[in-house]
Amino acid sequence: MCGITGWIDWRQDLRKEEQQVRKMAETLNRRGPDDMNVWTSPHAAFGHARLVVVDPENGIQPMSRTYKNKTYTIVYNGELYNTEDIRKELHVRGHDFKGHSDTEVLLKSYIEWGHQCLEKFNGIFAFAIWNDKDESLFMARDRLGVKPLFYTVRNGCLLFGSELKALLAHRDIQPIVKTEGLAEIMGLAPSRTPGHGVYDDINELRPGHMLIYDRNGAKISRYWTLKSKKHEHNVEETAEHVRYLLEDTVERQLFADVPVGMFLSGGIDSSALTALAAKVYEKQGKGSIKSYSIDYDENDKYFKANDFQPNSDAPWVKVVSDALGTEHHNKIISIDELANRLKEAVDVRDLPGMADIDSSLIWFCHEIKSDVTVGLSGECADEIFGGYPWFHKPEVMYIDGFPWMRSIDERENLLNDKWKKKLDLKQYVYDRYKETIQETPRFDGDSPEEARRREISYLNIIWFMTNLLDRKDRMSMGASLEVRVPFSDHRLVEYVWNIPWEMKQLDGREKGILRKALEGLLPHDVLYRKKSPYPKTHHPNYTAAVQKGMEDVLAQKDAPIFEFINKNALKEIAESGGFPTGQPYFGQLMAGPQLLAHFIQMDYWLNKYNVKIKE
Repeated sequence: MCGITGWIDWRQDLRKEEQQVRKMAETLNRRGPDDMNVWTSPHAAFGHARLVVVDPENGIQPMSRTYKNKTYTIVYNGELYNTEDIRKELHVRGHDFKGHSDTEVLLKSYIEWGHQCLEKFNGIFAFAIWNDKDESLFMARDRLGVKPLFYTVRNGCLLFGSELKALLAHRDIQPIVKTEGLAEIMGLAPSRTPGHGVYDDINELRPGHMLIYDRNGAKISRYWTLKSKKHEHNVEETAEHVRYLLEDTVERQLFADVPVGMFLSGGIDSSALTALAAKVYEKQGKGSIKSYSIDYDENDKYFKANDFQPNSDAPWVKVVSDALGTEHHNKIISIDELANRLKEAVDVRDLPGMADIDSSLIWFCHEIKSDVTVGLSGECADEIFGGYPWFHKPEVMYIDGFPWMRSIDERENLLNDKWKKKLDLKQYVYDRYKETIQETPRFDGDSPEEARRREISYLNIIWFMTNLLDRKDRMSMGASLEVRVPFSDHRLVEYVWNIPWEMKQLDGREKGILRKALEGLLPHDVLYRKKSPYPKTHHPNYTAAVQKGMEDVLAQKDAPIFEFINKNALKEIAESGGFPTGQPYFGQLMAGPQLLAHFIQMDYWLNKYNVKIKE
């Protein structure tokens, strides 16, 4: 993977701005530690930080190609998994290639088909292409939003970057957060409204969207969305097709010119991908595949089972690894590391995030990176197959709001009187929820209950899944590790979208159809293990560490966080260890010490980024 940034400006000669563009690109060096290049022209300039995965010599970017007297230049972050299929088609149409990188294939695809090239891509991507003859920029982002792309249009210019920090490095961009951005931070974080960049006048190109920018301005359009229709296959056919799609996807995503490894938690999702990958390696004569798991120091001593985490992962990881013969590495994170990396997690997000769920992941990715450059991970299965409680528990499913975020009262009570009135958090959050409900792809044949489940599924894909993908991208690229997510393959998502609930919930089990599709691939106990989310620590030393961190925040007289937070309210949750109601701040597990850690991250963010809150 890579980091990309760029600047289009009609007012000045950007050939004189190489230093500014390089400064923007250098903020992305974690995403691309292997190479750094800048390209400039009169009205367009690109910067690229490269992580070498395929074709080291011929995949250098920015990349330019001339065709029929027009020169096209690309910067690209991502991976195409059907590169060779497209290359063959382009060969037939008369195109030749200097190397075997997917960058060149993507660029030639645009030259040949224009924006319709997007229909041909199977992969994860965010890219920008400049056409020097037409003086136009074309940008696009993959269908599910695995790869990020932020931009701003102002005063006759457009700036873009893989991360917010690239834009903030430009001399004309200030870290200003206005009323709406603060409503995002306090009402929705760590998620964000699709397309929202939080900072003033900065947006994120939504998944499945493209942007064209020329002298007439910016035009954004959607090139992909889910389509609702009747599911035609029976149970056996459905399971068989799901199995086929997963096998094909994993084999495609294992391709790389660098070492590859698997994230393995012992749950059905990561275990299935690891099993499929092991089969591919065996078929290709590559030996054992590497697998990696994470646990917390003394978790065997302090683990507490609950409805969401019925058991710890460690014994299940061993069962899977032994059964598949992987070269397994179990990584144990210390409590000090977990607390100390909270700030690094903010540095790579550019925003406050998911507390130790972030800090443990970035540490884990650093550990994996010491062995491999590419990893495959099991995100997205719960969102598309319906693995969460809000898919099947009526008391949660019919909440008129985001089912994973029922803390709006508690969030509002954290605000001081001035901002409580200005933000109107409840209305802001509800409006964002209703916007997504209204754009849900409908199917006339749905019963009222099925229609609601379709809404919940769409909410999950557009909000919850995008948030997890954002987290995985930012934490992994913060460690210069490329992570691929096979369950986000758009063919699989499109197919599973229309599988009826009684089939998804086959035999009354969450993700029942997925389990059936994987029969014979995994040990029975693993195949029918109850869902357990990403692990967290139960160690009292971590609670003590974040309580100390919160005491430090509260000891500040003029901390910027108290410009909008009620200091006494924050002090109360610090003393009690969480909200009195016991309500998680976000998701199922972000409560107690995770809640305190989130506000430690928020205070750090405001100070480190010198954020200005403006009305």
